Amino acid sequence: MPNLAHVVFYVRDLARSTHFYRDIVGLQVVGEIFHGRAVMLTGGSTHHELLLIEVGDAPGPLLGKRIGLYHAGWKIGDSLQALRDAKHRVEQARYTIQGLSDHGVSQSLYLSDPDGNEVELFVDNPNVDWKTSCEWINDPVKALAL
Repeated sequence: MPNLAHVVFYVRDLARSTHFYRDIVGLQVVGEIFHGRAVMLTGGSTHHELLLIEVGDAPGPLLGKRIGLYHAGWKIGDSLQALRDAKHRVEQARYTIQGLSDHGVSQSLYLSDPDGNEVELFVDNPNVDWKTSCEWINDPVKALAL
């Protein structure tokens, strides 16, 4: 069964939002990415339950996005085969795959639901121990061939 693993929010002020989710909600900062423009936080159940990406005060949508939800990530299994199976289901249902990414710590496919909300389906990389090491944070995102 899929598990909701993380959400990604576009925020105006990264420091303010980090303070809220760290000091008020109680999440732990895992690290920064995107040259300090994003912070990953966890409650301990996965490598990150929340990713905050700062977009600042840019008027209107930035890169076609708005403040608020960017996407929700669903962990769908524990192997690349589970991701291949999901890719097959998506293609059979004639949804468009918008991206395939190897994040080092996980491998993902991206698509939109019928209302245009972005959804990430992913599996963790069994060779990365995110519970004891944060070295994966600085790994570049690579294209994924399934």
